[in-house]
Amino acid sequence: MPLRFAGYAAVFDAVDHGGDVIRRGAFGDAPAAVPLLWQHRGQAVGTIERIATDARGLRVIGRIDDARVARLVRGGALRGLSIGFRARGAVRGQVRELTTVDLVEVSLVARPLQPLARVHRVEEQATGP
Repeated sequence: MPLRFAGYAAVFDAVDHGGDVIRRGAFGDAPAAVPLLWQHRGQAVGTIERIATDARGLRVIGRIDDARVARLVRGGALRGLSIGFRARGAVRGQVRELTTVDLVEVSLVARPLQPLARVHRVEEQATGP
């Protein structure tokens, strides 16, 4: 059964474990549609239905179609989110401040590089009448 989720794939102004920080406005006005992957690899495991930035970060709503991945998310074993991106603008200092990025994909991950990037809500999705 498909599973819907909501969460933040990126959080603004918070340094991640890799020493990067994404600044407000880095994604531009409207991030493009991107695939939903598992651990940044392979075939899509579902669909990103909505993607937008708000004051906190990059908020996503998605649907997981892969039964195994849905089971992990449903059970709470897989709640991290992460993004694949290309940095187009950055300021280097103690941390790398990402000011312009091209979003490539959103992934469900076991250990997100940005600890605040998490699935916050999960709900079952009806599949038929």
